[in-house]
Amino acid sequence: MKIDQKPNISAMGFSVEDFFFSSLQEEIAVDELCIRLLRDFCRDLAERHGMDPRKAGKKALGADYFLRDFVVSDRRLNIFKVTAHEITAFAGNWYIMKNLDPDIRELTGILDGVEDFYRFCLEAGKITAERFRELAAACGRTDYYRQRIEDFWAIEDDGFIAWNAACPLPE
Repeated sequence: MKIDQKPNISAMGFSVEDFFFSSLQEEIAVDELCIRLLRDFCRDLAERHGMDPRKAGKKALGADYFLRDFVVSDRRLNIFKVTAHEITAFAGNWYIMKNLDPDIRELTGILDGVEDFYRFCLEAGKITAERFRELAAACGRTDYYRQRIEDFWAIEDDGFIAWNAACPLPE
């Protein structure tokens, strides 16, 4: 494939509607679709963009953590309907709370994978350019996320309530 060609998610059998779910059985099916889509994303980075396969794999792994663990499993959302708010809630709260030792370098790697994944979706026509710009901006707020991690480690007494309220997870 040449770099000026679009990835063809439609030809791979994926549509945005396939990623909606309301039952455990449907969630399992969406999880499996995510795995297939992430493999296609990784292959696209390596083959069409010429990225080193190990680096492509790391980006896919970062996107995988965000998509499958947070978006699908925790938030129960369609991966194509993610907004900047979900990315900020993930990086500024959920990631910090779910990891024993939240690390800005690790988080930045995850967010790089998320941004590249949504660029892949943009190139395939699955999200709009406006949505991609919003998601990319949220992925790029590393100074904010670094401060959130530092503030988390500095919590004393009942300071968690204020820390959590500053970047809450959506209900």
